[in-house]
Amino acid sequence: MRLLDLRGMNITRENAPSFVPRATRGAAEVDASVAELIKRVRSDGLAALQEQALRFDNVADLVVEVSAKELRAAGKNLDRAISAALDEAIRRVRVASEDSLPRSSRTEYQTGGVVSTRYVPIDRAGVYIPGGKAVYPSSVVMNVVAAQAAGVKDIVLVSPPQADFGGRIHPSILGAAHMLGITEVYAMGGAGAIAALAYGVPEIGLAPVDVITGPGNLYVATAKRQVIGVVGIDSEAGPTEIGIIADETAYPEFIAADLLSQAEHDELASAVLMTTSFELAQRVEQALVRRVEQTQHRERATTSLSGEQSALIVLDSMDQVIEMANAYAPEHLEIMTEDTQSVVTAIRHAGAIFVGDYSPVSAGDYAAGSNHVLPTHGSARYSSGLSPMTFLRTQQIIDYDKEALAHIRSSVVTLAYAEALPAHAQAMEERFNPAWAPESDL
Repeated sequence: MRLLDLRGMNITRENAPSFVPRATRGAAEVDASVAELIKRVRSDGLAALQEQALRFDNVADLVVEVSAKELRAAGKNLDRAISAALDEAIRRVRVASEDSLPRSSRTEYQTGGVVSTRYVPIDRAGVYIPGGKAVYPSSVVMNVVAAQAAGVKDIVLVSPPQADFGGRIHPSILGAAHMLGITEVYAMGGAGAIAALAYGVPEIGLAPVDVITGPGNLYVATAKRQVIGVVGIDSEAGPTEIGIIADETAYPEFIAADLLSQAEHDELASAVLMTTSFELAQRVEQALVRRVEQTQHRERATTSLSGEQSALIVLDSMDQVIEMANAYAPEHLEIMTEDTQSVVTAIRHAGAIFVGDYSPVSAGDYAAGSNHVLPTHGSARYSSGLSPMTFLRTQQIIDYDKEALAHIRSSVVTLAYAEALPAHAQAMEERFNPAWAPESDL
C-alpha cells in the first residue's frame, strides 16, 4: 500500500482535492457501454435481460420472475443464525429510520394565510441488491426498511441471477426479502436491471418505479446516473470507500483491520488513512501486510490496497488531515483520535461518520442501526445516505382567504410587473374586482 508523506506540503481547502487518491474510471467508455445496455432493455425488454444475464452472469434460460412459492421456501430454509442476525438488524434499522422521520409543519401569518408542509411517500420504489463477488442480505434490510418507514406501499426488489444457484437469486437475499414482506422480486442485475426498473418491462408485469435505490458496481452507479430525470435515485453508491482519521493514540491493528474490511469488497474499493503520525502509518502498513496474507479474499484485497485509489497519507497537522478528509468525502469515515468531538465538528463531507475505537464500519454495515447505503466517489459533498427522506417528497399547501391575500396584494403585483409578467399581476387583481365581491362586501 502506498505511503504518501505529504509533510511540508501546504495543504489547503483549495488544493487538497488534487492530493486525494482516486481511481481512474474510464468514464467515457463506461458511460457509452451503459447507455447501450439501457437502450437494449428499453427496446427489447425480456430478451435483452436474458441476453445480459448470459453475458454478465453466465446464466442461460433466465427466469426473471420470482414466485411467491420460491420466496416462502427461501424464508423457511434461511439459516437460523442468519435469520436471528437479520432480525436484530431489522429492529435497529427500523427504530433509527422511524426516529429520523420529519415532522409536518404549519406556518400561520399574523396577517392571515397559512402555509403547511407535509411529507408524502412515493408510490413505488425499486431496490437493487448487488450480487457477484459477495452476497448482501443486509442491503435488503437497509433499503426495504427505509422505504417501509417512509410509508412506501409498492417495493420492488431486483438482484442478479447466480449461476451457482441455478440462475436464481441467492437464497439469503430471497430469505431476507420474505422476512420483510416483499412479494415483487425479479432476477436481474447490472445496468439492465436499473433500466428495467426505470422504464418497466410490460411483458413480465414490471411497472416503472419512482425511485431506485441500492449499492452496486461502477456500471450500476453509472446506470442510476443516466436514468435520473426518468426516476429519482438515492445516490451514486459505487465501489466502497473507507477513510480513517487517526493520531498517535490510535491502535494500528484496528486501523489495518478496518481498511482490509472494505478492501475485501472489490478490486476498486478505496482505503485511505490520514494521519499526523508517520510511525502509526508504518505500523499500519506492517499490520496490513500480515493481515492480507491471512484473509480469504487476498487477491481482491491486495488489488484494492495497492491501487491508485488507496494510500496511507501522513500530514503535518490535524487541520490538514481534516482538509484532506473533506476533500476525499468518503462513503465511510472513521475517527480514531484523542479528541474525537472536535474532529467530528470539523467534518463537512462524509457519507457516515464512525466515532472512536469501538465504532467500526462493520457495525454500520450490519447492525448498528445506521444505513449502509451511502454516497461514493466524492458525491458525499452534495448527497446523503439512504434514509426515509429518500422516499419522501415535501408538499406545501397554501391556504389564504381574501383578507389575508389583501395583505400581500401590492407585493405580488409589484414583483410581477418587475419581472414583466403582467398576467401574474392580473390574476391577483382579479380577486379584488368588484364584479366578484359578495353582497356583504359591497
